[in-house]
Amino acid sequence: MITSMANSKVKRIVQLQEKSRARAKENVFIAEGIKMFEEAPADRILELYIEEKLYESVKNEKLFPKIKECLDKGIPVETVTEEVFEKMSDTRSPQGILCVLERFSYDREQIVQDAVERRDAKGRRPLFLLLEDIQDPGNLGTMIRTAEGAGADGIFMTRKTVDIYNPKTIRSTMGSLYRVPFAYADDFEEIIGLLRRKNIRVYAAHLKGTQYYHEIDYKEGSAFLIGNEGNGLKEETAGMADCYLKIPMEGQLESLNAAVAAALLMYQSRI
Repeated sequence: MITSMANSKVKRIVQLQEKSRARAKENVFIAEGIKMFEEAPADRILELYIEEKLYESVKNEKLFPKIKECLDKGIPVETVTEEVFEKMSDTRSPQGILCVLERFSYDREQIVQDAVERRDAKGRRPLFLLLEDIQDPGNLGTMIRTAEGAGADGIFMTRKTVDIYNPKTIRSTMGSLYRVPFAYADDFEEIIGLLRRKNIRVYAAHLKGTQYYHEIDYKEGSAFLIGNEGNGLKEETAGMADCYLKIPMEGQLESLNAAVAAALLMYQSRI
Protein backbone atom coordinates (compact mmCIF):
# COMPACT_ATOMS: atom_id res chain seq x y z
CA MET A 1 0.00 0.00 0.00
CA ILE A 2 1.20 3.49 -0.82
CA THR A 3 1.19 5.73 2.24
CA SER A 4 3.47 8.60 1.23
CA MET A 5 2.54 11.57 -0.94
CA ALA A 6 6.21 11.74 -1.92
CA ASN A 7 5.98 8.33 -3.61
CA SER A 8 7.17 8.52 -7.23
CA LYS A 9 3.97 6.86 -8.52
CA VAL A 10 1.85 9.46 -6.75
CA LYS A 11 3.91 12.31 -8.20
CA ARG A 12 3.55 10.82 -11.69
CA ILE A 13 -0.23 10.53 -11.40
CA VAL A 14 -0.44 14.17 -10.31
CA GLN A 15 1.60 15.16 -13.37
CA LEU A 16 -0.65 13.14 -15.65
CA GLN A 17 -3.71 14.80 -14.15
CA GLU A 18 -2.32 18.30 -14.56
CA LYS A 19 -0.17 18.25 -17.70
CA SER A 20 -1.41 17.45 -21.20
CA ARG A 21 2.20 17.11 -22.37
CA ALA A 22 2.87 14.47 -19.73
CA ARG A 23 -0.18 12.50 -20.89
CA ALA A 24 0.82 12.84 -24.54
CA LYS A 25 4.40 11.78 -23.86
CA GLU A 26 3.26 8.53 -22.25
CA ASN A 27 0.30 8.07 -24.62
CA VAL A 28 -2.04 7.63 -21.64
CA PHE A 29 -4.93 9.29 -19.85
CA ILE A 30 -6.58 8.98 -16.45
CA ALA A 31 -10.19 8.02 -15.81
CA GLU A 32 -11.43 8.62 -12.30
CA GLY A 33 -14.55 7.40 -10.50
CA ILE A 34 -16.52 4.18 -10.19
CA LYS A 35 -18.58 4.56 -13.39
CA MET A 36 -15.57 5.51 -15.50
CA PHE A 37 -13.68 2.48 -14.18
CA GLU A 38 -16.58 0.06 -14.62
CA GLU A 39 -17.08 1.10 -18.26
CA ALA A 40 -13.39 1.35 -19.15
CA PRO A 41 -12.28 -1.13 -21.84
CA ALA A 42 -10.29 -3.73 -19.93
CA ASP A 43 -7.74 -4.06 -22.71
CA ARG A 44 -6.75 -0.40 -22.30
CA ILE A 45 -6.30 -0.31 -18.53
CA LEU A 46 -2.60 -0.10 -17.66
CA GLU A 47 -2.70 0.67 -13.93
CA LEU A 48 -5.32 0.84 -11.19
CA TYR A 49 -5.26 2.80 -7.92
CA ILE A 50 -7.83 2.23 -5.16
CA GLU A 51 -8.29 3.96 -1.81
CA GLU A 52 -7.84 1.34 0.92
CA LYS A 53 -11.28 1.72 2.53
CA LEU A 54 -13.03 1.42 -0.83
CA TYR A 55 -11.04 -1.69 -1.65
CA GLU A 56 -12.13 -3.34 1.60
CA SER A 57 -15.77 -2.35 1.07
CA VAL A 58 -16.11 -3.63 -2.50
CA LYS A 59 -14.64 -7.08 -2.09
CA ASN A 60 -18.07 -8.68 -2.33
CA GLU A 61 -19.79 -6.10 -4.53
CA LYS A 62 -20.29 -5.78 -8.28
CA LEU A 63 -17.21 -3.58 -8.64
CA PHE A 64 -14.90 -6.36 -7.54
CA PRO A 65 -15.17 -8.61 -10.66
CA LYS A 66 -13.68 -5.78 -12.74
CA ILE A 67 -10.91 -5.32 -10.18
CA LYS A 68 -10.30 -9.08 -10.18
CA GLU A 69 -10.16 -9.02 -13.98
CA CYS A 70 -7.37 -6.46 -13.75
CA LEU A 71 -5.53 -8.60 -11.21
CA ASP A 72 -5.93 -11.70 -13.36
CA LYS A 73 -4.52 -9.83 -16.37
CA GLY A 74 -1.45 -8.84 -14.36
CA ILE A 75 -2.38 -5.15 -14.38
CA PRO A 76 -0.71 -3.36 -11.46
CA VAL A 77 -3.31 -2.67 -8.76
CA GLU A 78 -2.20 -0.37 -5.95
CA THR A 79 -4.07 0.48 -2.76
CA VAL A 80 -3.39 3.92 -1.26
CA THR A 81 -4.39 5.78 1.89
CA GLU A 82 -7.25 8.26 1.84
CA GLU A 83 -4.84 11.19 2.11
CA VAL A 84 -2.71 9.92 -0.76
CA PHE A 85 -5.75 9.37 -2.97
CA GLU A 86 -6.94 12.92 -2.32
CA LYS A 87 -3.53 14.09 -3.53
CA MET A 88 -3.81 11.99 -6.69
CA SER A 89 -7.41 12.93 -7.43
CA ASP A 90 -8.57 15.77 -9.68
CA THR A 91 -11.99 16.03 -7.99
CA ARG A 92 -13.21 17.71 -4.83
CA SER A 93 -15.06 14.61 -3.69
CA PRO A 94 -12.98 11.61 -4.80
CA GLN A 95 -14.74 8.27 -5.21
CA GLY A 96 -11.59 6.37 -4.34
CA ILE A 97 -10.67 4.74 -7.64
CA LEU A 98 -8.79 5.80 -10.77
CA CYS A 99 -7.11 4.04 -13.64
CA VAL A 100 -4.42 4.87 -16.17
CA LEU A 101 -5.43 3.89 -19.69
CA GLU A 102 -3.81 3.72 -23.10
CA ARG A 103 -5.09 6.42 -25.45
CA PHE A 104 -7.44 5.71 -28.33
CA SER A 105 -6.29 6.02 -31.92
CA TYR A 106 -8.73 6.30 -34.82
CA ASP A 107 -8.15 6.66 -38.54
CA ARG A 108 -10.19 9.55 -40.00
CA GLU A 109 -11.06 7.80 -43.23
CA GLN A 110 -12.07 4.66 -41.37
CA ILE A 111 -14.40 6.62 -39.08
CA VAL A 112 -16.23 7.96 -42.11
CA GLN A 113 -16.17 4.66 -43.97
CA ASP A 114 -17.67 2.85 -40.99
CA ALA A 115 -20.53 5.37 -40.96
CA VAL A 116 -21.13 4.85 -44.68
CA GLU A 117 -21.20 1.09 -44.25
CA ARG A 118 -23.77 1.42 -41.47
CA ARG A 119 -25.86 3.57 -43.83
CA ASP A 120 -25.64 0.97 -46.58
CA ALA A 121 -26.36 -1.96 -44.26
CA LYS A 122 -28.96 -0.47 -41.93
CA GLY A 123 -30.19 2.67 -43.68
CA ARG A 124 -28.81 4.77 -40.83
CA ARG A 125 -27.82 8.27 -41.89
CA PRO A 126 -24.23 9.23 -40.96
CA LEU A 127 -23.90 11.95 -38.32
CA PHE A 128 -20.78 13.87 -37.32
CA LEU A 129 -19.70 16.86 -35.26
CA LEU A 130 -16.93 19.17 -36.48
CA LEU A 131 -15.66 21.20 -33.51
CA GLU A 132 -13.55 24.31 -34.07
CA ASP A 133 -11.39 25.55 -31.18
CA ILE A 134 -13.74 24.51 -28.36
CA GLN A 135 -12.06 25.66 -25.14
CA ASP A 136 -14.26 24.55 -22.25
CA PRO A 137 -13.55 20.96 -21.12
CA GLY A 138 -17.08 20.57 -19.79
CA ASN A 139 -18.59 21.70 -23.09
CA LEU A 140 -16.47 19.22 -25.02
CA GLY A 141 -17.34 16.38 -22.67
CA THR A 142 -21.03 17.20 -22.83
CA MET A 143 -20.93 17.21 -26.65
CA ILE A 144 -19.25 13.80 -26.69
CA ARG A 145 -21.88 12.43 -24.32
CA THR A 146 -24.71 13.96 -26.34
CA ALA A 147 -23.16 12.68 -29.56
CA GLU A 148 -23.39 9.13 -28.26
CA GLY A 149 -27.00 9.69 -27.23
CA ALA A 150 -27.90 11.04 -30.66
CA GLY A 151 -26.14 8.16 -32.40
CA ALA A 152 -23.30 10.20 -33.89
CA ASP A 153 -20.68 8.29 -35.83
CA GLY A 154 -17.73 10.43 -34.82
CA ILE A 155 -16.28 13.79 -33.83
CA PHE A 156 -13.54 15.75 -35.58
CA MET A 157 -11.76 18.59 -33.78
CA THR A 158 -9.25 21.30 -34.68
CA ARG A 159 -5.86 21.17 -32.96
CA LYS A 160 -6.72 24.23 -30.86
CA THR A 161 -9.67 22.44 -29.29
CA VAL A 162 -9.12 21.61 -25.62
CA ASP A 163 -7.40 18.29 -24.89
CA ILE A 164 -10.02 15.56 -25.04
CA TYR A 165 -8.08 13.77 -22.28
CA ASN A 166 -8.41 16.69 -19.88
CA PRO A 167 -9.77 15.16 -16.63
CA LYS A 168 -12.77 17.51 -16.65
CA THR A 169 -13.61 16.52 -20.22
CA ILE A 170 -13.37 12.85 -19.37
CA ARG A 171 -15.69 13.19 -16.36
CA SER A 172 -18.21 15.14 -18.44
CA THR A 173 -18.41 12.37 -21.03
CA MET A 174 -19.71 9.92 -18.38
CA GLY A 175 -18.09 7.06 -20.28
CA SER A 176 -19.01 8.13 -23.82
CA LEU A 177 -15.34 8.85 -24.51
CA TYR A 178 -14.85 5.08 -24.64
CA ARG A 179 -17.42 4.63 -27.41
CA VAL A 180 -17.49 7.67 -29.71
CA PRO A 181 -14.70 7.72 -32.33
CA PHE A 182 -12.80 11.00 -32.63
CA ALA A 183 -9.80 12.60 -34.29
CA TYR A 184 -7.99 15.94 -34.38
CA ALA A 185 -7.24 17.72 -37.65
CA ASP A 186 -5.03 20.66 -38.64
CA ASP A 187 -8.03 22.12 -40.45
CA PHE A 188 -11.36 20.93 -41.77
CA GLU A 189 -10.67 21.19 -45.49
CA GLU A 190 -9.50 17.59 -45.78
CA ILE A 191 -12.21 16.27 -43.47
CA ILE A 192 -15.00 18.12 -45.27
CA GLY A 193 -13.71 16.91 -48.62
CA LEU A 194 -13.81 13.34 -47.31
CA LEU A 195 -17.38 13.80 -46.05
CA ARG A 196 -18.58 15.30 -49.32
CA ARG A 197 -17.17 12.41 -51.31
CA LYS A 198 -19.43 10.17 -49.23
CA ASN A 199 -22.51 12.38 -49.83
CA ILE A 200 -22.52 13.74 -46.28
CA ARG A 201 -23.66 17.37 -46.16
CA VAL A 202 -21.95 19.91 -43.93
CA TYR A 203 -24.06 22.45 -42.03
CA ALA A 204 -23.14 25.59 -40.10
CA ALA A 205 -25.41 27.54 -37.77
CA HIS A 206 -24.92 31.07 -39.05
CA LEU A 207 -26.59 34.49 -38.96
CA LYS A 208 -26.69 34.38 -42.78
CA GLY A 209 -28.81 31.24 -42.70
CA THR A 210 -32.12 31.49 -44.53
CA GLN A 211 -33.72 28.34 -43.08
CA TYR A 212 -34.28 27.32 -39.50
CA TYR A 213 -32.62 24.08 -38.44
CA HIS A 214 -35.96 22.28 -38.06
CA GLU A 215 -37.04 23.21 -41.61
CA ILE A 216 -34.22 21.32 -43.31
CA ASP A 217 -34.62 17.79 -44.62
CA TYR A 218 -31.60 15.86 -43.39
CA LYS A 219 -32.19 13.00 -45.81
CA GLU A 220 -28.48 12.56 -46.46
CA GLY A 221 -25.79 12.20 -43.84
CA SER A 222 -25.07 15.29 -41.75
CA ALA A 223 -22.01 16.97 -40.25
CA PHE A 224 -22.45 20.03 -38.04
CA LEU A 225 -19.81 22.72 -37.63
CA ILE A 226 -19.70 24.05 -34.07
CA GLY A 227 -17.51 27.06 -33.29
CA ASN A 228 -15.55 28.44 -30.37
CA GLU A 229 -17.65 29.47 -27.35
CA GLY A 230 -16.62 33.12 -27.50
CA ASN A 231 -16.03 33.78 -31.19
CA GLY A 232 -18.14 31.23 -33.01
CA LEU A 233 -16.99 29.80 -36.32
CA LYS A 234 -14.26 31.51 -38.29
CA GLU A 235 -15.63 32.94 -41.52
CA GLU A 236 -13.37 30.74 -43.64
CA THR A 237 -14.57 27.67 -41.75
CA ALA A 238 -18.22 28.61 -42.04
CA GLY A 239 -17.61 29.17 -45.75
CA MET A 240 -16.80 25.49 -46.16
CA ALA A 241 -20.36 24.51 -45.22
CA ASP A 242 -22.82 23.30 -47.84
CA CYS A 243 -25.65 25.06 -46.05
CA TYR A 244 -26.16 27.78 -43.44
CA LEU A 245 -28.97 27.27 -40.97
CA LYS A 246 -30.49 29.26 -38.13
CA ILE A 247 -31.56 28.37 -34.61
CA PRO A 248 -34.53 30.53 -33.55
CA MET A 249 -33.88 32.69 -30.49
CA GLU A 250 -35.90 35.28 -28.64
CA GLY A 251 -34.78 38.02 -26.29
CA GLN A 252 -31.39 39.61 -26.93
CA LEU A 253 -29.43 36.40 -27.52
CA GLU A 254 -27.24 36.06 -30.59
CA SER A 255 -26.09 32.51 -29.94
CA LEU A 256 -26.53 29.48 -27.69
CA ASN A 257 -24.06 27.54 -25.62
CA ALA A 258 -22.01 25.41 -28.03
CA ALA A 259 -23.05 22.13 -26.40
CA VAL A 260 -26.74 23.11 -26.45
CA ALA A 261 -26.58 24.07 -30.13
CA ALA A 262 -24.83 20.80 -30.98
CA ALA A 263 -27.51 18.82 -29.13
CA LEU A 264 -30.37 20.56 -30.95
CA LEU A 265 -28.82 19.99 -34.38
CA MET A 266 -27.84 16.37 -33.84
CA TYR A 267 -31.20 15.29 -32.49
CA GLN A 268 -33.12 17.19 -35.18
CA SER A 269 -31.14 15.41 -37.87
CA ARG A 270 -32.37 12.07 -36.50
CA ILE A 271 -36.07 12.91 -36.80
